Amino acid sequence: MRISILLAALVATCGVATAQTGAIQPAVQTPAQDKLKAYQADPAAAKAAVEAGKKAAFFCVNCHGDDGVSKIPEVPNLGGQNPVYLLEQIRKFGSGERKDQFMQGLIKVLKDDERAQIALMYGSVQVKPGKPADPTLVPRGKELYGKLCARCHGEQARGDATIARLAGQQIPYLVKSITRYRDNTGERNNQLMAIATGGLKNDDIKAIANYLTQLP
Repeated sequence: MRISILLAALVATCGVATAQTGAIQPAVQTPAQDKLKAYQADPAAAKAAVEAGKKAAFFCVNCHGDDGVSKIPEVPNLGGQNPVYLLEQIRKFGSGERKDQFMQGLIKVLKDDERAQIALMYGSVQVKPGKPADPTLVPRGKELYGKLCARCHGEQARGDATIARLAGQQIPYLVKSITRYRDNTGERNNQLMAIATGGLKNDDIKAIANYLTQLP
């Protein structure tokens, strides 16, 4: 019953948000966003940008991995994320809207073209599913995800220009992030996420994480 009530509230709030925001756009248009659009409009330029992004991201691989799959279970995978979404997160770290002393210091030294190249490079990575999930938890996780998460994150959990990709993320990262939204203990508090996660028990969160990690 609790989840049904939350679902009704989530659908209503999503409907209002969609009506207010209209087409999906990054929160802030920047020179780096313009460069990303230019790269995406020219296949040759996009290919060169991906190669340049591999070089510019040399400091990212220590945590996020050479192929965008994190070496640290609690750190998110960047591979396969929408480049527009990634570039907006880079901007937020650089401006201090997202707080992480290590990330902020590194991103501030990046030029606009380097930011766009890194976002495009990670967005071009072919994503592999995470570590094997617990098969006994996947069905429950799929059910909960379909009710509470799919409306925004997509049926395949691949996100879009403003919503994070969750498919293939590692279980520890997913559990940590979902729990923070539920308990309102993270810096990235969000009304829709608070509604969606508010009625979840710890076992529910674990089930959702196990479902998401095995998605390609």
